[in-house]
Amino acid sequence: MRVFLPLTAVTAAALLLVTVTGATPAAADRNPDGPPLVKVSHGDPYAKCTIGARSPDSIVYPATEVEPYLSVDPRDPRRVVTVFQQDRWNDGGARGLVASWTTDGHTFHRSTLPFSLCAPGGADYERATDPWVSTGPDGTVYASGEGVDFTKSTRTALLAATSRDGGRTWQNLTTTHVDEQPFFNDKPSLTADPIRNGTAYQVWNRLDNDPPGPSSLDGPGYISVTRDGGRTWSGARPFVDTSTVPNTQTIGHLIVVDRHTGTLYDFFDRITHSEDLSTVVEARYEVVTSTDAGETWSAPVTVAKDTSVPEVDPNDPTKLLRAASTLPSPAVDPKTGTLYMAYEGSDFSGGRFDSVQLVRSTDGGRTWGAPELISPEGVPAFSPSVAVDERGTLALTYYDLRFLEPGDTTTLPTAYQLATLPHGDPQRRTERQISRVFDWLQAPFAGGYFLGDYQGLVADGKGVRAVLTETHSDAPQNRTDVYTGSFRTS
Repeated sequence: MRVFLPLTAVTAAALLLVTVTGATPAAADRNPDGPPLVKVSHGDPYAKCTIGARSPDSIVYPATEVEPYLSVDPRDPRRVVTVFQQDRWNDGGARGLVASWTTDGHTFHRSTLPFSLCAPGGADYERATDPWVSTGPDGTVYASGEGVDFTKSTRTALLAATSRDGGRTWQNLTTTHVDEQPFFNDKPSLTADPIRNGTAYQVWNRLDNDPPGPSSLDGPGYISVTRDGGRTWSGARPFVDTSTVPNTQTIGHLIVVDRHTGTLYDFFDRITHSEDLSTVVEARYEVVTSTDAGETWSAPVTVAKDTSVPEVDPNDPTKLLRAASTLPSPAVDPKTGTLYMAYEGSDFSGGRFDSVQLVRSTDGGRTWGAPELISPEGVPAFSPSVAVDERGTLALTYYDLRFLEPGDTTTLPTAYQLATLPHGDPQRRTERQISRVFDWLQAPFAGGYFLGDYQGLVADGKGVRAVLTETHSDAPQNRTDVYTGSFRTS
């Protein structure tokens, strides 16, 4: 979801944002500069599931895997868990969510996340979306997602589960919050506290359109916390207020933690709409902080103006894309505490298209520098992810369209790039391509050609590990797969 829609339209469009095992062998080398990527999505555990069609116009894309995220065990970087949507629908969500895990960093095995009725033992929801995963300092893996119903009622629920065997099996399935119309929950993320065993934070935005119609939108940030390793979660409560300015919502909440101070930083986009909700009046990224493990939170501080513009095929703007506009990607330097936030913005193109931009703070988020351009000048770029390794090297990944030729309206050649900045120094920036070149227009269509509203990047001890979506040409029964790779940053 990019902007809020009244509930007369939410059921038609709002989700457009938005244990079976099997081993996956390493794929052939798919990136021209570095170690091979490994395919982590193999087979379709939900292929026979017939649940979830909301109307005759509902289209499910079989064997599609999109919107991946990942985590690495801080005790052993070979223990990796990735999560992603499985079998995307055109009108919101997927048949279910899937995890893929490894103990050697190379050979991945599949397990189903119990967040929809398509999954064995899954929650009572017709579809699922917004997969997220994070691993705590004791090795506990926390996964979250959103369950969605359309046919019985319009329900959205925040769900969580834990694994204590590295993603093989999942327990403690918990509904941390659930709403029916006129409320709509969106874009949850989950962060395991890196210094507090058993503690994790789930955050999201909760949209209130009561009564349905214009001039009645409120979209505060909500939080639920576990302090016992995911066995129980606290009642959901608001922690970022939007009630003081009419028709204002938040989106993209994501917490990062400073391991030295224990301070929590929650980043998000605050969007104010016109009275009829048809246009955006103002949008800016903000951060709030907590020094008591999420009990209380500061007033918001502005991080950067959201200058993103519609994501489209540059050669044919009628072709809509779905990437990460409005969604911040933050990170904190584990040595210095410097905060970074990457995002899509159009400051460097005069408002013509989005690039990957970066801002930083060296004083604990109190003040922020001007935006820096990370992706190549003059090239549309999308879906930035950011991480900082143990040596203080800043890494960013993103899709860009540098291979698109003028006049080409039949394909959209796309590649995934990795940029590294030692100690965050833009003068020492290097870049390498880590995916093959693929056609974005082969992706499933869900409010735009959809690779996912986000991809993933984390530090893994020796450098960073990325997870990303690629498409296949001329493969309508297998349009996308998810790949991962580990890359040295120095």
